[in-house]
Amino acid sequence: MAVHLRLRRMGAKKKAFYRIVATDSRRARGGSYLENLGTYNPITKPAEVKVSEEGLTRWLDRGAIPTDTVRTLLTQIGFSTKYQKAKRGEDVSDITLKTTIKERPKKTRKMKKAALAAAEAAKAEQTAEETKAEAEAESAPEAEKES
Repeated sequence: MAVHLRLRRMGAKKKAFYRIVATDSRRARGGSYLENLGTYNPITKPAEVKVSEEGLTRWLDRGAIPTDTVRTLLTQIGFSTKYQKAKRGEDVSDITLKTTIKERPKKTRKMKKAALAAAEAAKAEQTAEETKAEAEAESAPEAEKES
């Protein structure tokens, strides 16, 4: 049986609330689960995440696979780094997990266009430097032949 750590949707319509659960990968999203490991509330600003560190550690040690969303949440609250350090045998007593997640600002069209223009300018600058380097490399052997 493959165990996954994933989100189980709870709450009313348009008021989503999630539980982080360990479940058999063949079960439905809202189906039965093995253990409740925490909660994620995206409605509050900033979003709240509460997890059971012992439960998560136990399931990850047994080989449970977190979904991409759960992995991102665990990284954002700092659990992933704490787990990796504990696995290596380092001291993790000073590491505390965050309970909130800052919302990333949504990119507007102007911001996307500005980022695209900056990327194109950087690419053009890089190609200009490459052509200049190629020209210098070609002229260097000719200078050596003349002398």
